[in-house]
Amino acid sequence: MQKPQLLVPIIATSNGNLDHAAYFLLVGIPGLGPTIHFWLAFPLCFMYALATLGNLTIVLIIRVERRLHEPMYLFLAMLSTIDLVLSSVTMPKMASLFLLGIQEIEFNICLAQVFLIHALSAVESAVLLAMAFDRFVAICHPLRHASVLTGCTVAKIGLSALTRGFVFFFPLPFILKWLSYCRTHTVTHSFCLHQDIMKLSCTDTRVNVVYGLFIILSVMGVDSLFIGFSYILILRAVLELSSRRAALKAFNTCISHLCAVLVFYVPLIGLSVVHGLGGPTSLLHVVTANTYLLLPPVVNPLVYGAKTKEIRSRVPRMFSQGGK
Repeated sequence: MQKPQLLVPIIATSNGNLDHAAYFLLVGIPGLGPTIHFWLAFPLCFMYALATLGNLTIVLIIRVERRLHEPMYLFLAMLSTIDLVLSSVTMPKMASLFLLGIQEIEFNICLAQVFLIHALSAVESAVLLAMAFDRFVAICHPLRHASVLTGCTVAKIGLSALTRGFVFFFPLPFILKWLSYCRTHTVTHSFCLHQDIMKLSCTDTRVNVVYGLFIILSVMGVDSLFIGFSYILILRAVLELSSRRAALKAFNTCISHLCAVLVFYVPLIGLSVVHGLGGPTSLLHVVTANTYLLLPPVVNPLVYGAKTKEIRSRVPRMFSQGGK
């Protein structure tokens, strides 16, 4: 027996031609019942607590420790701040969906979530590129590192990353709001993404498709190419070192960043591929999207905390002495 479609109220615009939903209905993970969703809420809440605690700890340690006010750690503080905000944009709503079964999300709140998720992802991509540039200068041009990446330069890079993310993704909510939507407003995800909201439209979405493809290629695509190019130069410089021990020590400073890059870009590429193949949203779409948004905020502080001696040694003192 076919499951009946969920209908939600429609709000018409003043011109009488375009309309949109009063709210969307989030499904969570398709095919799973309320009971499984309920039990999945507990590991989700644990992940959110871990992401919040881990990223907040890194930010506070870098803020308190003046000797960590170096480009690598300042960029790490930016990355942790982004992950902290991004997890707060997605996980609480997911927890209420899984734990309490609250599926409704207001139309404008959904559009705000679309903007924040995509814009913050773009900012994170830019920060990862900046961190790759920092490693490139530190390994390939160590004598110039202090003069190239000054505190002022790091601040300008952070502001540029934030501005670019805002400018490129600010139009997304507006081009989604211009669309007319069908009577069914069920989003087969736990949060709102541009690709999925766009699929619910009854009108032509070519502008959304073209603009979405443009910003993905010109932002994340360009960033990933420059990160790859940076590591080609880093690897070449490391292999040219006469001492094997020095080479391993130099490359070891890149391990944490490489993990962060892989955790961010591999799910992003996977998500782009599954959406590019078209067709209805499947379990693969949902799992890939959840991995893309939920994994980095949890994994990044664990990796950097384990691999960075200065942060690892400070954590016990921070909790035992109240951060003093």
